[in-house]
Amino acid sequence: MRIIVDAMGGDHAPKEVILGSIQAARELDAEIILTGKKEIIEAQLKKEEYPADKVHVINADEIITNEDIPTRAIKVKKDSSMVVGLKMLKRKEGDAFVSAGNTGALLTGSLLLVGRIKGVDRPALTPLLPTEKGCALLIDAGANTNCRPENLLQFGIMGSTYMKNVVGIKNPRVGLVNVGSEEGKGNDVIKAAFSLLKDAPISFIGNIEAREIPAGAVDVIVCDGFVGNVILKLMEGMGLMFYSNVKEIFTKNIFTYLAALMVKSGLKNFNKKMDYTEYGGAPLLGIDGVVIKVHGSSKAKSFYYAIKQAKKFVETGVIDEIRSYVCRTGGDCVESNG
Repeated sequence: MRIIVDAMGGDHAPKEVILGSIQAARELDAEIILTGKKEIIEAQLKKEEYPADKVHVINADEIITNEDIPTRAIKVKKDSSMVVGLKMLKRKEGDAFVSAGNTGALLTGSLLLVGRIKGVDRPALTPLLPTEKGCALLIDAGANTNCRPENLLQFGIMGSTYMKNVVGIKNPRVGLVNVGSEEGKGNDVIKAAFSLLKDAPISFIGNIEAREIPAGAVDVIVCDGFVGNVILKLMEGMGLMFYSNVKEIFTKNIFTYLAALMVKSGLKNFNKKMDYTEYGGAPLLGIDGVVIKVHGSSKAKSFYYAIKQAKKFVETGVIDEIRSYVCRTGGDCVESNG
């Protein structure tokens, strides 16, 4: 298997991208193809010990930055590490593409250069969120701020398929984010989506309120990208606040410090449970190729897990199953590249 990695994407590129890729090349049965400025990548590789037969470099002289306008960047910066990688994925020169670069550009490039799965109307950005019971997939987290009921139906199907195959949950519970749990709640779009999801070949449990998400009420959280992005950013902010307050409490004086030592193992386990880096990145579900978006501030550990995630995504045949499900539930199944 060959995983293409955007070596120039992210706040800590290329060093952390390369370190994570080297770990993946050592531990996983996969070859890593790094796209980016060859002289910079090779200079970093020379500082490390790595399996030369499993790490390859493809030159790309341009870089898409976070300040670039997504559509323009994809069309103008044709020799960027992101565009070169996505084109390789389209040509089947790699099995998956991983990038921590400009999110908007990655979404746009995936649509324009790789294309959608037949029958999928709108691909979605889908991060995994830590919950009391493990993790839950948030779909959509910002790619589609306005959705039709049919889009939310497809989100539920794609999310359920991913959680079953990649995360290993036998019968993922799917919930629709709403202002109340009753079936008649919400606006017209949500009410119509409820009816569609209820008849879909998934384990739909109905509406859920946002407060139920951290408790692990569902495995797949369905919402439009506007709501999803608010949920994602709120949970990130609450997590930072929690850690800050706990640290302040346990470092207040000698007595609280001693108390911290007594519960050290428990705090370590909790920290591991809440560590988003171990979940990898956010897959772009609905794209006709495996594309993983890694957080821009990620370090080597995140890239390693994202590559591992991409490998399992490919191996479990999620795209073919999504295509089959969408066709059976009203998708037009006509080839589309944008």
